[in-house]
Amino acid sequence: MTDTPARLLKLLSLLQTPREWPGGELAERLDVSPRTVRRDIDRLRELGYPVEASRGSLGGYRLVAGAAMPPLVLDDEEAVAIAVGLRAGAGHAIEGVDEASVRALAKLEQVLPSRLRHRVSALQNATVPLVRGDGATIDPQTLTTLASAATGQEALRFSYRSADGTETKRQVEPYRLVSTGRRWYLVAYDLLRADWRTFRVDRVSEPFATGARFTPRPLPVEGGGGAEPEDAARYFARSMAGRQPELRLDVRFRAPAEFVAARLPPTLGVPEPEPGPDGEDGCRLRSSSTDSLEWVALRLALVDCEFAVQGPPQLVAYLESLGARLTRAASPENGPGHGPGHGPGNGPGHG
Repeated sequence: MTDTPARLLKLLSLLQTPREWPGGELAERLDVSPRTVRRDIDRLRELGYPVEASRGSLGGYRLVAGAAMPPLVLDDEEAVAIAVGLRAGAGHAIEGVDEASVRALAKLEQVLPSRLRHRVSALQNATVPLVRGDGATIDPQTLTTLASAATGQEALRFSYRSADGTETKRQVEPYRLVSTGRRWYLVAYDLLRADWRTFRVDRVSEPFATGARFTPRPLPVEGGGGAEPEDAARYFARSMAGRQPELRLDVRFRAPAEFVAARLPPTLGVPEPEPGPDGEDGCRLRSSSTDSLEWVALRLALVDCEFAVQGPPQLVAYLESLGARLTRAASPENGPGHGPGHGPGNGPGHG
């Protein structure tokens, strides 16, 4: 291989495999002399790649961790695997996949050759994910468009569907994406309404970066101060708290705290051990949540153990109503339209 840049990239790709490479094997792979391999290793070191050499008959070269991360070199299969994994995680708002992962996905998709972008899309479209039903599915392309526009400080246009199904056109200056573990939200300044807004990303469609650059405005953070990255999370929490009444949870579970904690979303808090009256294993959850009443009730039921809700009263009432409906649903003699409360206007949220 006489093309030096291409040879260096091939060498770097080999060294990023977690193993030690004998000089002779590298020379054979690259079709050059061992002396050329040594020169190429020196070039990589000059570029900031920490290549370590060991002596002896079993010695060789390997890439070690350095003070800073130099650029990675990925082959086609590795790039596709990483892109598919990031898109799957981002698209279903898996807990722990935060804005940094979305930024990484946006950067990767920006530099992928068209042939690899096609492979990533084909794999994504051919895969049906098994989701748990407690979050919204997001188009990864929408998410990466929003992330790229926020990072590049570029104005956006998109269609937005509100909770009642109303479609509106929005033009915004995107500030940050916020992940709650179940959903993604965009914090942005709405140019048509001249005010800050938060948008659920699963309700955003047809996002388009206009190319118009902007200087980020300071967020209206409580207590003053400048607009720091973490301010977006604080602003989002305050704005959501104003929309959704806070539920102060007090729930006893007849199961060990470790069992319950493994089945509850961290956003609902961590239960503390508290033995039952007969000394049996038990725990108690005291926390606050701004999630919907229905979602909290569902998550408590999915813990799969006996529990008793001490508060709030509206959660107790909803669980009683839900329990009665489920009991009727499990009774063969009570088909649809039989029994009390079967009308569509008798469920929660209807007056």
